[in-house]
Formats: sequence, C-alpha cells, structure tokens
Amino acid sequence: MKMAHGTETLEGVEWRIRVADGSSEALVPDTGLARKAWLGLKGLIRRLALKVWMFMKRAWDVGANDPRKVIHCMKVGLALALVSLFYFIRPLYHGVGGNAMWALMTVVLVFETTVGATVYKCINRVFATFLAGFLAVGVHWLASRSGETLEPYVVGASVFLLASAATFSRLIPSVKSLFDYGAMVFILTFSFVVVSGYRVDKLFEFAHNRISTIIIGTSLCIIVIMLVCPIWSGQELHSLIVRNMDKLADSLDGCLTQYFNQSGECTKLQGYKCVLSSKASEESMANFARWEPSHGKFNFRHPWKQYVKIGSSMRSCAYCIEALNGCISSENQAAKLIKKHFSKGCLKVSSCSSNALRELAETVKTMKKSSTIDLLVGEMNSAVQELQNDLKSPPLLPKRSPVSENKTSEAACSEATPTVPLMDIIQVVTLSSLLIEISGRIEALVDDVEELAKRAEFGINDDKCKQSEMAVSDEEKTEGIVKALQKV
Repeated sequence: MKMAHGTETLEGVEWRIRVADGSSEALVPDTGLARKAWLGLKGLIRRLALKVWMFMKRAWDVGANDPRKVIHCMKVGLALALVSLFYFIRPLYHGVGGNAMWALMTVVLVFETTVGATVYKCINRVFATFLAGFLAVGVHWLASRSGETLEPYVVGASVFLLASAATFSRLIPSVKSLFDYGAMVFILTFSFVVVSGYRVDKLFEFAHNRISTIIIGTSLCIIVIMLVCPIWSGQELHSLIVRNMDKLADSLDGCLTQYFNQSGECTKLQGYKCVLSSKASEESMANFARWEPSHGKFNFRHPWKQYVKIGSSMRSCAYCIEALNGCISSENQAAKLIKKHFSKGCLKVSSCSSNALRELAETVKTMKKSSTIDLLVGEMNSAVQELQNDLKSPPLLPKRSPVSENKTSEAACSEATPTVPLMDIIQVVTLSSLLIEISGRIEALVDDVEELAKRAEFGINDDKCKQSEMAVSDEEKTEGIVKALQKV
C-alpha cells in the first residue's frame, strides 16, 4: 500500500482480518450511524424534559401568584369525590341507581370559581330540569293518548314549539342576564326526555331519577363552594371598583407630571386601560352577586347594579384620560413658555381631581360616607375656574414687525406686535379642555357613589369627622388669637 505524503485518500483500500480457520474476512468500518442516532435521541429527551420543566415552572408561578386557583381545583375534586360516594356505597347506590352519573356530570357543569356563579348555575339547572321534566311527562301522556299514528307528530311538534320559544327567550336581554343557562338546560332536558319517552315505558320514573340526582349534585356543589374558602362575586366586584378608581387617579397624575417634565412612573400611566376593559367583568360579577346570600358587609339586596353604573362613569373618565394621553404624546409639542404658563393650573386641576378619585375609592372600600368629598369637589371646581382664567389670558410671544433699516433696534422692539402662534398653544388648550371635561365627569362619578352610599346605607367615618372637627376648632382658636391681637 502506497501513501502519497498525506494527499492520497484511503479510498479503495480494504482491511481484512484473519479468523481461526485461516480464512480472512473484510472489516467494515464503523460509519457512526448508531452513535448519531443515540445522540439525537438524547437531545430529543433533553428538549422534552426542558419543556416539561418550563411548563411545571409556569404552572407553579400561576398557583403562587393566585393560590385561590389551586383551592378552586381542590374544591372541584372534593365535590366530585363526595358525589362519587353515591356510586361506591351500596345503600346509596340502591337509592339512586346508575343515575348517579348524572350527579357527576352536574358537578362538572355547574361548579364555578365564585359562589354567585355556582349558585346561579345550580338554581337554573334545578328549575329548568324540573320544568322540562314536568312538561315532558305531560307531553308524553298527551301523545300516548293520541294513538300510535299521531304520537310521533305530537312529540315532534312539542319539541319544535318549546325549543323555539326557549331559544327566543335567550335573545331577550332581561331573560338572558338571569336565565340564559336555565333556558339552555331546559331545551336539552326537554328534548332528551320527551324523545326518549317514545321508546321508554317508565318515563316518569326516568325523569324522577334524573331530577333527584341533579338535586344531589347541585346541593353538594353549593355546600362545598360556600363552606370551603368561598370566593364571593360581590366582594370581587367591590374590590375591582376600588382598584379601578385608584388606577384612574394614578393615570391622571402620571400623564400631567410626565408632560410637564416632572417625576412620573410610566407603569402607572396605563392604568386607565384596565378600566376600559373591565365592562364585561363588572356586568358578569354584578349579575352573579345578585344570586349570593348575605355575606360580610353585603346584605341580600345590596345594590349591585349601582356598581355597574359607577363602572360606566369611570369608563367615561378613562376615555378622556386616553384622549389626554394621546394629546400629550402628539408630535406637535407646545413651546416651553406656554407650558410654563399653564403648568400650575393644569397640575392643580389634576391633583384636585385625583384626590377626589382617591377619596371616592376610600369611601367605597370602607363603605363609610366621606365627610371631605364636598370640600375636595369644591377645591377641584376652584382649580378649574383658575385654569379657565389662564386660558382667557395666554402668554404673549413677541413677533417683530417690519421696520425700516434706519430705525434703531430699540424702536424696532417697541413696535413689536405680541402674538401667540396657533400651533404653539393648541396642544395645551386641548389638554386644559380635557382636564376641565374630566373634572365634570368626576362630579357625575361623585353623584353615583353618593347614590350607592345612600342605597347601601353606608355608615359615617367617625375618624374623619373627628379630624375635621379638630381642624375647625383649631381654626376658631387661631381666629380668636388674631382678633385679640388686633384689639391690642
């Protein structure tokens, strides 16, 4: 075998080995395919393990951030375990028979995160099933008396009429908000029972067993959801309204402080967007809260609809703040002299408005009537009046008029015409107008909160009353001292 100083390859060279019988066999070189396959499999297993680990980490973060989600999962498991006892324990099984599976299905379908949502679904399901079963037995009795020829036509006509009527009721807003789930269950149950009755002899017993198992399932759901770490829709709605008011105040302050080159946290500027996107949550929570029993500070007939009205008023303020944010982010920025002239008035209106919002949030949070809200609204209106006065007298920027060359610079300055360019002032005027509009909408929000305090019978904040009385007494003492000094 010849080698060409490292330039020739080993192509065509065959390696052979001698075996025991004296013959030789060709030695096939290892191509490394098995090693490559093993490395590929190892990489696949490693990537799969990494994805599983990342999923478990995200799941752990979800549970750590909101432990109530983990508790809800455990409550669902507890309810299913209790219902399954009707299948495992022989005396209970003989009582309900194989229909215990309907109780399991009921738990899966009606168990929700909050008490209100669960009670809403349970009551709707029980009454819809009872009404559908009662009508199905009646239709079956009427159809069986009509003869074998007319029986299928009677059954089909009843399914068509009642299913159409129930579906139409779901399109009515007042019915949809309260009985949408019940109407759907009614359609399903009635159609299932009345059609099954055409082939089932003991229809009454079949309907009775299903209703009883559904009552068992819904009862266990209500017991578990109320007794094991309950989450109330009313409390969630109450807390959401308070948080949104604070976010509105933070956003309003943040927009103005950032525009006038002061300190402002960017994370708080976008809080108004949470208010804009909370309409559906507020309406659903208010609807479910109406089904909840009295709990905590909330009575059975607590005015939950008023929270929806307050949320609507907050969204009207949030829309103005969104327009304010868009105005501030505009490319056409006002002159520094214009900003400086209006900064005091704008910041004062913003501060007074945000103080009023925070006081309203405290009123709703503590469910105590505020003794200072009228004073804060008066300060806000006073600041608005000052800002309107500033708008009537904008700063004047000197603009040179054409003068002859032989005039001195002093004469040219004396003939300068003071003007305000439109593009320099339009942004600040728009911003001021939006602030004035926001203050007006906050007054409407104050009225809505006062209506809530009246209908929900909020108490009186004794601490603030004492503070205000002490402040008044201090003022009276100061005035007395001043008068005494004047007499001297």
